[in-house]
Amino acid sequence: MTSSWQDDSQRYGRISRVLHWSMAALLIWQLSIMIYKVTLDLSPADSALVRTHTPIGFLLLLLAVLRLVWAFANRNSRPAYEPSALGTLARWGHGALYLLMILIPSLALLRAYGSGRGFAPWGIRVFEQTGEKIEWMMAPANAVHGLLGWTLLALIVGHVAMALVHHFVMRDGTLSKMAGKA
Repeated sequence: MTSSWQDDSQRYGRISRVLHWSMAALLIWQLSIMIYKVTLDLSPADSALVRTHTPIGFLLLLLAVLRLVWAFANRNSRPAYEPSALGTLARWGHGALYLLMILIPSLALLRAYGSGRGFAPWGIRVFEQTGEKIEWMMAPANAVHGLLGWTLLALIVGHVAMALVHHFVMRDGTLSKMAGKA
């Protein structure tokens, strides 16, 4: 018998669930703030809410890395994907979610460093202000950070939709594995 903190073949453990739902809440915040920003054409200077985007993005990066480490540590004891085309699509979809949850804030962090402004979320210095712009570091995020963010939103909508299909249509207990009821 495994600890309720660890994953097992029937359900995700408490640590996986806390990481999943914490990140879900933070991603809802991030994406809602960006919808608010775009809708009202605001900048970080215009809104304290918009200014939360960068430190929350950094927190999401840290949590995503922690989630990947935890998933790797539990790789042999997690609930298995269905051995079907749907299971393969679920594996690819989860892989794409993880990739974007790492890539998007990593590009933003590279841009922040390249901007020369320094970065200190919640007063914790990640890197110093240099005052020097490094264009090649800023270019990738300038080109695709927003587009990848909206792509992540689309994947999240698909992820939620499929969780609801599993729960209400297929009635296979998939959602319960992450909700802690399996």
